Amino acid sequence: MAMLHTVNKSPFERRTLDSCLRHAKPGSAVLLIEDAIYGAVKGSVVDTKVTNALDKFAMYALRPDLQARGISEDQIIEGVTIVDYSGFVDLVAQHDNVQAWL
Repeated sequence: MAMLHTVNKSPFERRTLDSCLRHAKPGSAVLLIEDAIYGAVKGSVVDTKVTNALDKFAMYALRPDLQARGISEDQIIEGVTIVDYSGFVDLVAQHDNVQAWL
């Protein structure tokens, strides 16, 4: 089974998302949480990078973190799946390992 990668830092403040996408193996899943969800917003400077990553990885964004930051679901890049906390738990259960990128 592939690995689940969680990223929690904004791609505008840290290079965490870049590092994750560089090191993750194809078929892995990437869950954007906390400030990392800004990386899933359409039209941002990382839009193309995240869109291209969808060819290799399943990409997810945590709904409560979107809501906490006033980001609506229609602002999210097409192909990024929005999950709630139970979806987060499901992702953890579906993967052998979880790598947290801090």
